[in-house]
Amino acid sequence: MARFAQVGIALGAFGVVIALIGMFPQLIGFTPTFGIGILQVLTILTGYALLLLGAFIFVKFSFYLGKAATLVQQIGVRLAITGLLFAGLVGLADIFGFGSHVRGEDSDIFFGEWQALAFILSFVLSCVGILVYALGGTPEPNE
Repeated sequence: MARFAQVGIALGAFGVVIALIGMFPQLIGFTPTFGIGILQVLTILTGYALLLLGAFIFVKFSFYLGKAATLVQQIGVRLAITGLLFAGLVGLADIFGFGSHVRGEDSDIFFGEWQALAFILSFVLSCVGILVYALGGTPEPNE
């Protein structure tokens, strides 16, 4: 079961590829359009979620196999999920209608600098959550 950590690495790498396809659709042959669409944002968020899931699987099966999660690790999981939630809210703010660049008759959705900064900060928050999870437990002693 310790080899299941390799699945976490593969899942994380797949998440990075999906997120890169969402950010740069011309990598797979799509012509970029002005602005950013809901499918592009959802693709980035899907890749981001797969990356987080792969990181948690890797840490759990590499260091804490067969051990219950501590309180600090549970806080790390919640912190990472909160970062993912914030990224979803920030990325889809204009699409849901509570952002500053709402679609109008003469304007299109625009992913602004503040949205990009908040998206990056939410990713950093999720990374901190994964680090808290990784450092917050007591690993199995080497035998």
